[in-house]
Amino acid sequence: GGGGGGGANAAFTGSKPALSRGVKGFTDSYMRYGQTEEPSIPVAELFPNGGFPMGEEQEHPGAYNTYRIGSEEKKAADRMQEDLYDKVRHASEVHRQVRRWAQSWIKPGIKLIDMCEAIEEKNRQLVQESGLKAGIGFPTGCSVNHVAAHFTPNGGDQTVLKEGDVMSIDFGTQIDGRIIDCAWTVCFQEQFDPLLEATREATDVGIRTCGIDVPLNEVGAAIQEVMESYEVTIDGVTYPVKCVRNLTGHSIGPHQIHAGKSVPIVAGGDATRMEENEFYAVETFGTTGRGHVIEDMECSHYMKNFNAPHVPLRMPSSKRLLGHINKTFGTLAFCRRWLERDDGGSAAVNGSNGQQTKYLGALKNLCDNNIVQAYPPLVDKVGSYVSQYEHTILLRPTCKEVISRGDDY
Repeated sequence: GGGGGGGANAAFTGSKPALSRGVKGFTDSYMRYGQTEEPSIPVAELFPNGGFPMGEEQEHPGAYNTYRIGSEEKKAADRMQEDLYDKVRHASEVHRQVRRWAQSWIKPGIKLIDMCEAIEEKNRQLVQESGLKAGIGFPTGCSVNHVAAHFTPNGGDQTVLKEGDVMSIDFGTQIDGRIIDCAWTVCFQEQFDPLLEATREATDVGIRTCGIDVPLNEVGAAIQEVMESYEVTIDGVTYPVKCVRNLTGHSIGPHQIHAGKSVPIVAGGDATRMEENEFYAVETFGTTGRGHVIEDMECSHYMKNFNAPHVPLRMPSSKRLLGHINKTFGTLAFCRRWLERDDGGSAAVNGSNGQQTKYLGALKNLCDNNIVQAYPPLVDKVGSYVSQYEHTILLRPTCKEVISRGDDY
């Protein structure tokens, strides 16, 4: 791998423990690369010659894949894509440093909106935000308790993290539209540990099961078997841990977070196979509830449809908002908070005059015209707890690389 900055010390594993459960290791482990505490040096400057840290390499499962690791032809195919690999490893290292830093201060009493804004600001700083070329992959999800996904605070939200909460944090980094999608769960009470462990373990087994020519339904079956072998006792009541059966992982394409294939987290799906050179977000959701989510609550997440039709828009406000979305986010997901920022979501693109005002009618019009899609929060039943762990993996010709793997999960 590449060098490090002046203070680089490859052996340093860190000294500060996380303030939450659900992650291993030390939060300041990025100092081994010469990063400051708190991180302030853009990750590209820590590795001036490229050679960003590699993720975890695993062999592709199946006897029919054993030849790959030693095949000269496959190694040559690997070498031809070094530039792409370096790009996604760069984005992954940004993700690791941002999340390790966040784990050093996330604790009960913080406002979710302050937490999300701090994570996003650090993300912009370390990735050197430059519009569609580099930046945030999608809004910071902070889904608490019975909320499973797609929640981020809208402006003015005063929700505070509580000591008895279980919160998944799902954020993304992107370089040249190559998105790293990676999530973990935060809690502060030991009683929730089995729920988090079930989900982390299910995600890891799902990752181990993935590989070139592996049918997607085999991954779902392996995940479900592990997840549902756990139970968790909360306030004296014992619950079986269930998979949220209508949530899935997904293939990822350039500027396309959901690229068309789904990675189920229960058995019985279709037998579509994974293919060489595909990227996947492998994510699992464990719940004490029904194991089924529905849309509920105020929407915060939106994304331009990847194949959005060219509709003649009548409302001038809709045309303006679409122009703003096209240049600022393209087909990457965004949230209402970002539209309300001075920079409208990107200082590199809009400077300090990107703020959108009175935009809700225009946004609804874009959704009604199928140009933009709304993604409301997904929730299990009130009173339940949902946990999530997720990594982005790449099915390289020679092996499978868990590019977002860290010393935390």
